Amino acid sequence: MNIKKTVLIVVGILVAAGLVALMVYRQESGYTKVLTATLVRQDLATVVSGTGQIKPKTYVNLGATAMGRVTHLFVKEGDKVTRGETVATIENVQQQAQVDGQQATISAAKTDIASYVAAEKTSEANLEHAKADLEQKKSDWDRAQALYTAGIMAKQDFDAKKAAYDLDVASVDQAQAQLNQAKAQTDSARGHMQSDVATLEANKDLLNRTIAVAPFDGIVTNEPVREGETVVEGIQNTEGSTLMTLADMIVLGQPAEVTVDALPGRVFRGHVTLVGDQALLRSTGIATSQSTTGTEEAKDFKVVVTVDGDTNDLRPGLSCTAKVTTAHKPNVLALPIQALTMYDPAMTNAKGSGSVQAATDSSANPKSNPVQGVFVVEKDPKGRLRSKFVPVTTGITGATNIEVLAGLNPGDEVVTGPYKTLRDLKTGSLLKRDKVKVVLTSDSESGS
Repeated sequence: MNIKKTVLIVVGILVAAGLVALMVYRQESGYTKVLTATLVRQDLATVVSGTGQIKPKTYVNLGATAMGRVTHLFVKEGDKVTRGETVATIENVQQQAQVDGQQATISAAKTDIASYVAAEKTSEANLEHAKADLEQKKSDWDRAQALYTAGIMAKQDFDAKKAAYDLDVASVDQAQAQLNQAKAQTDSARGHMQSDVATLEANKDLLNRTIAVAPFDGIVTNEPVREGETVVEGIQNTEGSTLMTLADMIVLGQPAEVTVDALPGRVFRGHVTLVGDQALLRSTGIATSQSTTGTEEAKDFKVVVTVDGDTNDLRPGLSCTAKVTTAHKPNVLALPIQALTMYDPAMTNAKGSGSVQAATDSSANPKSNPVQGVFVVEKDPKGRLRSKFVPVTTGITGATNIEVLAGLNPGDEVVTGPYKTLRDLKTGSLLKRDKVKVVLTSDSESGS
């Protein structure tokens, strides 16, 4: 009796379980399981990423401009230098001696000029004295002529007055000649001093050639010589010795972030300063206008990003990756990219079933006229979830989301997948959320 009762209970439980399963199956039949997301507003940015090398804005190989032994190197690789700073010196005993000797020559010339100027003044005084004496002798000669004509003065006295007058005339001419000579000597001495000054400038230039100075603010990126080594200057087509290489790593718009493989964890902020106007072949790097082949291949454009702020740790040639923000909009309505589909409403009206394609699917029916949009989750009068296609207008694209300009509102729930289900989905289809609906994540949280 007990065994029979137990069997009946088990059979009853199985029948009940079968009925429950049948009811669940009937309830779920006709439903499509989908993933959904709720639209929210967020900041959206379009970022273009590319790899390249760190290059200085300006760099120069600081070469030797004089032959000799390197006596001092005041900087080393990696040091920061400022414009006009002395970075190295070459032995300059001969050049310094020439400068010192020429300065002494100029000092002596200045002394000679001072003596010639004093002689000028003496000659001027002698000339004035001679002119005053001549004026006195002329007065005596005029009176002597009157007295001699009147017969009052003797012939001997008359002749003496005339001789004295003629002598003073000659004295004035002599004093004038001496003054002219003194002036000529002064002018000659000044001319010689100007020549000595020019020679001194040339000697100073030769001396300055033994002193290497930084032509701009930057850092030392290479220093191939050491103190005590002999360097030579370049002649004709032969390059001279390079003392060191200086690079200007210092600071159109679009902001960029640069990461360097050799400096993990560091992010350098910068901005785009140049965008090339010619496409470059990815395989060769030459411009398409210079290419002689007709093959089709990927093309790139040269973009230069200038790093702002501190660049002391950067070195030319380091591999880097730049992320350029080509567009940024704050607080926009964002839609998951995978939710976007191409749907033909006319096919639904004509056949009762929609023709749906993913937005990235290129196998569109050439006779159809698909519209870009999304499937919105709505409730029918019985409270069941159904799909409704809504055309949307999109804007900028982020890493995982795209801007919605028209067609949707914040809080709308849209179908995001699965991909295969989304391709076959129709307007009015019964929906069932797969697990929990997903709230849209921002591009900043996804690492873009």
